[in-house]
Amino acid sequence: MAEFLPYGRQSISEEDIQAVVDVLRGDWLTTGPAVQQFENDLAAHTGGTPAVAVTSGTAALHVAYAAAGIKPGDEVVTSPMTFVATAATAALHGAKVVFADVEPDTGNLDVEAAKAAVTERTKVVAAVDYAGHPAELDALGEIAHTTGALLLEDAAHSVGGSWQGRPVGSIADLTTFSFFPTKNLTTAEGGAVVTPDAALLDRARKFRNHGLVRDRAEQRYPDEGGWHQEVHEFGLNYRLPDVLCALGSSQLKRLTEFKKRRAEIHARYTAALSDVDGVATPPSRPGADPVWHLYPLRVLEGRRKALFEHLRGAGIGVQVNYIPAYWHPVFEDLGYRRGLCPNAEAYYEQELSLPLFPALTDADVDRVVDAVRAFF
Repeated sequence: MAEFLPYGRQSISEEDIQAVVDVLRGDWLTTGPAVQQFENDLAAHTGGTPAVAVTSGTAALHVAYAAAGIKPGDEVVTSPMTFVATAATAALHGAKVVFADVEPDTGNLDVEAAKAAVTERTKVVAAVDYAGHPAELDALGEIAHTTGALLLEDAAHSVGGSWQGRPVGSIADLTTFSFFPTKNLTTAEGGAVVTPDAALLDRARKFRNHGLVRDRAEQRYPDEGGWHQEVHEFGLNYRLPDVLCALGSSQLKRLTEFKKRRAEIHARYTAALSDVDGVATPPSRPGADPVWHLYPLRVLEGRRKALFEHLRGAGIGVQVNYIPAYWHPVFEDLGYRRGLCPNAEAYYEQELSLPLFPALTDADVDRVVDAVRAFF
C-alpha cells in the first residue's frame, strides 16, 4: 500500500536541528537571548509590530484576552468556525462568548453578523483567518472600535500572509499566532501575541511571566533590595524556551519558501478539482494574500463522510476543520444550542481538509486528486 499522507506535517531542515543544538550547548535553555531574537525575527514578518513569544497558540489567545483586560461580565464576539481555544480562552477569563455566523464561502467571521452581535458589553471582536485566508479585518475593526472594543485577529493559520497589502499582525489591535507542527512554521509547540499598542504589549509580557514586575519604577515597594520582584496582577508561566525560539528563528528564514509551496499545492488542487461535480473549491477574496494552512474542500450533497472514509481507506489523511465551537458539550452545558450559526454549520457539514504541507510533492497531490475524482 502507498505511504500514508498526513493532512499536515512539519518541515525540519538540518539548519533547524543545528540551531536547536547550538542552544543546547549554550548557557540559556530558557529566558535567554534566543527568545528576544525570535521575537525580533517574527516582527520582521508583521510589519515591525512587536511580538511576545508564548508556549502555544492557545496560550497566545489567553494572554491576548488578559492584555485586553477581559473579566467576568464582558462579552467576546467570535466565529464558531475555529478550534475551540479561540472561545475557551475568553470563557476562562469569565467572558460571555457570543458566536456570530460566518461567510458561507470563506468560513470567516461575517461582517454583518458581527455587527449584529456587538453590544455595549463587547470588549473584543475575535476574527479567525480560517485556512489562512485573512478575515475582513478593516470592516471588523471598525465595528469593534465603534463600540470601544478591540479587534483580535486569531492568525493561527495565517502568519506570513497579508490583507489589502498589509502584513498579518500589523492590522488588528492584537494578533495571535500558533507554531504547532502542522502550521505555517513551527517551534514544536509555541505561539505569539503581537500588538502595536505599548500598554497591551506590557500587559501581555507580564501575564506570560506570572505578572512579575521587576522595574523599580513600577514597584510598590522598590527599596526592598536588588532581588525584589512583585506581582500586581495574576499571570501564568507561558514563557517559550530558547530551545524552541531558536527553532522558530530558523524556520522563519524559510517562511517565504513555505508560503510559495503551499500556494502551488493549493493552485494544483483547485485546477484539478474545479470541474468535479459534487465539490466546491475554496475562494480567495480580492486583496487577500493567504498563506494556505488548509485546503478546505467542500463536499456537497451530504457525501463528506463517505469521501472522508474513502480517502482514509486509501491512506490519505484528510481531516475535518472544525466542529462549530458551540457544539462542544462544554458550551452545550452553558446553554448554547445547535442552529445558532447556520452558515457555520453548513460549512462544517461539507468541509474536508486535503493534505497540504511544503514537502508534499506534485505526485502526492495528484494521488489525492485521483482518489477524489475516482470517488465521484
